[in-house]
Amino acid sequence: RQNLLFSATMPKSIADLAGSFLKDAVMIDVSPEEIMVGRIEQKIMFIRKADKRRLLVQLIEEEQVERALIFTRTKHGANRLVKQLGQSGIDAVAIHGNKGQGARTKALAGFKNGHYQVLVATDIAARGIDVKALGHVVNFDVPAVPDDYIHRVGRTGRAKLTGEALTFVSRE
Repeated sequence: RQNLLFSATMPKSIADLAGSFLKDAVMIDVSPEEIMVGRIEQKIMFIRKADKRRLLVQLIEEEQVERALIFTRTKHGANRLVKQLGQSGIDAVAIHGNKGQGARTKALAGFKNGHYQVLVATDIAARGIDVKALGHVVNFDVPAVPDDYIHRVGRTGRAKLTGEALTFVSRE
């Protein structure tokens, strides 16, 4: 029997778990020699929770964002944000665990081909998303753990391109 584990990050707890049932384990690390962080401009914006949506719409319009991946904490929050963005004239679609595989595939394809300007996602649904030339990632909600931040921000600045990662921080 052969077990294979793949991860963009390997938290200590997962490494310990893997070590508890693997024998003669071999780790293959294919981390790029060039660290992407240098190509990603990271910004933090302190804002009242009630003003997040307004600021997001303003940023998308003023910076003429062609394609943005926005992360929310909850599935309900993702659906609500898609509806609010639509009311502001921004084509958006949500991807999260309550969507079937067909709906997730269709949403991602629509985002990749430019039908949707914004893809709103939760952390679980966003793992493994690879979109070429994704210029903006927005943490609409602060991630619960540091590894989620790394996964989120790592969606931009790929293929030697630059990217921008914004994190909205409110008192909550």
